[in-house]
Amino acid sequence: MDVSMSLWVATILGLSALIAVDFFIGRKPHEVSIKEAGTWTVVWIVLAALFGLGLLFFGESQASGEFFAGYITEKSLSVDNLFVFVLIMAKFSVPTHLQQRVLLIGVLVALVLRAIFIAAGAAIIASFSWVFYIFGAFLIYTAWKLIQEARADEPEEEFEENRLLKSIENRFGVADKYHGTKLFIRVNGKRVLTPLMVVMLAIGTTDVLFALDSIPAIFGLTQDPYIVFTANAFALMGLRQLYFLIGGLLKKLVHLSYGLSVILGFIGVKLVLHALHESGVHVPEISIPVSLAVICGVLVITTITSLIASRKQAEREAAEAAAKDSLKA
Repeated sequence: MDVSMSLWVATILGLSALIAVDFFIGRKPHEVSIKEAGTWTVVWIVLAALFGLGLLFFGESQASGEFFAGYITEKSLSVDNLFVFVLIMAKFSVPTHLQQRVLLIGVLVALVLRAIFIAAGAAIIASFSWVFYIFGAFLIYTAWKLIQEARADEPEEEFEENRLLKSIENRFGVADKYHGTKLFIRVNGKRVLTPLMVVMLAIGTTDVLFALDSIPAIFGLTQDPYIVFTANAFALMGLRQLYFLIGGLLKKLVHLSYGLSVILGFIGVKLVLHALHESGVHVPEISIPVSLAVICGVLVITTITSLIASRKQAEREAAEAAAKDSLKA
């Protein structure tokens, strides 16, 4: 897709305006209701759909298909990332009314970090076509790791702070309690971080790890930096509302890791085939319509099987509880 500088500027300004609106909505700390979260989740999805249809309307059918495939993939990976966000919120005991502010700033940091990753990825791909082999192998390895972790069925772990976060805390110090929306306060004349600032840094820096699989994954669907950037932007911008909407349902998506492993493995194979094709080897390439169909199909099946498994688990737990009560009686 041939993207002019004026279109890039217009797109960035448009996304900035949407971010400003989102910030205006969430500027006052408050508990986000299911109704509010649901309404804005629909709004962000509709905006993404309109953008994709806009590409189709202006004659870029290939770009439109790539955008939707990339958007759905990034959105599904973002849902998996919400598990980590839940752990971070629990680790730092973030008050309910401050969680939307944490997510808003965290998503902004994530957007900046991913823009850097996308620019670097595009530059590397433009100079070294063999990098597709590395991306493909990494995604296949990540898919295998996801399956192993899902099969291990280990109890939920606590969030562990990374070294960068620990070094920042040691350098500046952290206050012993939250102080509203303040990020810094003075204690005995020394400027220290508030727990709110630490949580924002935790979510922002953790997204660097998320980008290690999501960026190669979307480059496996399209090598157009414009599509990669916009798909990531739209997927991330509705993440805050999605957190509050499905936060209670996350534990029911018990097969999500399996679904994501299939998607990442599929894209990894697609990347390897593309790399072989670029090297002059005559191998079949996977088209965008096929990719879109596989991604959507896997997510639908994963969701259905997860809900069925969760319902059966709930029924078993209820039966066991009833049996224990009858024994006590």
